[in-house]
Amino acid sequence: QVQLVESGGGLVQAGGSLGLSCAASGRTISSYAMGWFRQAPGKEREFVAAIVWSGVMTYYADSVKGRFTISRDNAKNTVYLQMNSLKPEDTAVYTCAAATTYYRISHSNDYDYWGQGTQVTVSS
Repeated sequence: QVQLVESGGGLVQAGGSLGLSCAASGRTISSYAMGWFRQAPGKEREFVAAIVWSGVMTYYADSVKGRFTISRDNAKNTVYLQMNSLKPEDTAVYTCAAATTYYRISHSNDYDYWGQGTQVTVSS
């Protein structure tokens, strides 16, 4: 089993930045693909970003491309999401997830382990 714990959420003004962390325990995630998803009130969960096990390839939703950066440190068993130029529409609960294998890295159904999420609120 893998336990995932997110941190770094909070309240920020539009145009500001936040950095999220996702710390894994119970098992090394070095061979897993990792993703970030978000869910705003009244909306379905949506894909934000993902990174393959080696970190060589990253994927982003069009809505965050150029503003968010996903990275990982396998030695620390941790994945990060740096969010810049934040907009009010980025307000959501952000959750990290781990996929042992995947067919479509942006699809939540392909992920096996999920964290509890951290709230990000962007004020206008």
